[in-house]
Amino acid sequence: MKQRGMWVSLLILSGLALGQVVVPFWHAMDGPAGKAIDAFAKAFNTGQHIYRVEPRYIGDYPTGEVQLVAALRTGTQPVLYQAELTFFPTLAADGSLESLDSEAAKLPKSLTSDLYSKPWAYGLIDGHRYGLPFNTSTPVLFYNVNAFAAKGLKVPGTWSAFARNARALTTRVSTGFIEVLEPWTFEAMVTSRGGRLVTPGGKPNFDSPEAVAALSMLQKLAQEKAAIPYTLARAQFAQFDFVRTKGMMVFASIANWPAAEKYSFAFKLGVAPVPTSTPSGTVPMGGAELVVLKGATAQQRAGAMAFWRFLMRPENIAKWVEASYYMPLRKSAAPLLKPFYAENPYRKIAFQQIERAIPRPRTPLFTLWRPYLDQALAQAVEGGMNPKKALAIAQQKALEVGR
Repeated sequence: MKQRGMWVSLLILSGLALGQVVVPFWHAMDGPAGKAIDAFAKAFNTGQHIYRVEPRYIGDYPTGEVQLVAALRTGTQPVLYQAELTFFPTLAADGSLESLDSEAAKLPKSLTSDLYSKPWAYGLIDGHRYGLPFNTSTPVLFYNVNAFAAKGLKVPGTWSAFARNARALTTRVSTGFIEVLEPWTFEAMVTSRGGRLVTPGGKPNFDSPEAVAALSMLQKLAQEKAAIPYTLARAQFAQFDFVRTKGMMVFASIANWPAAEKYSFAFKLGVAPVPTSTPSGTVPMGGAELVVLKGATAQQRAGAMAFWRFLMRPENIAKWVEASYYMPLRKSAAPLLKPFYAENPYRKIAFQQIERAIPRPRTPLFTLWRPYLDQALAQAVEGGMNPKKALAIAQQKALEVGR
């Protein structure tokens, strides 16, 4: 009888598994954040028997985007996908996303009114909801507290003070600043000066005075040997050199902190807001949206929304922030994070910038323009080209796209 009962239980479980709605989920989170996603999926799957979320790490954002484009061509795309913020509008414009209007309309006011407005609004395109907030960050300045103290330096609040610090921290064995030449941190240097890389009308604005000023600063610091330039492809080496004290300051996402912690710091790590040159200076939000791809059934859309609501439980948001250092998305999660932030107040710096955070460029063509901006940064900083000329070339190439 006992053996028969065991077989009956197995048959019931098998039936439940066969009847479940499967929600494949592709994401770009590794390390502690990736482990947290696996744990969330496991908890969600065991807590109910209607849906089964199957997470899969597919590499960093650029790697994942290539895989997704290929999957969309062959019809092998997942249901749920973590779309980087500048890739998200492109997917919507291509018709690759399912609208989540009907599912969002059923969300309780207790949830939507508790979400921070800027990340929640990001998922709307042309008045329709295509994205759900998941991992949201802002760029921050990581710095060597010990080196600052030895030189009697203060955290730079302006770009002129930042440049002075970079020079003051430069010695025969180390440089003051590690320059990672990539669009997001460069964008922060532009928006914090009151500029934009894309106009409100959706046109490229690469050669604006603010962009020229930002690139001129980067070029000058590199020429003075007060900065070490790294392309995005070598960003991991930049992080390693910061840990080894070859450079004393570097801009990155707050979410880079957990990955950096696997190294042994020989100094106290400091985190500061992005400097600004004007009261209207802003910082670009970073991170990604969760999206449902075309081809998903109504049941799969419902499963994706159910999983997102599970992720948005305050206790799960707190676990996510502690694992990933991304910003909390709900106000009710803030009290749960008080011990985490009290343990190290630097952890809260990115979150404190949310009031001056703005969306990344929402123009679908920005993903096609971005390589020209990458080229301009490298040509000016590593190749010595006049910053204004390098950005003018990038601007002209971007304008020609889509003509």
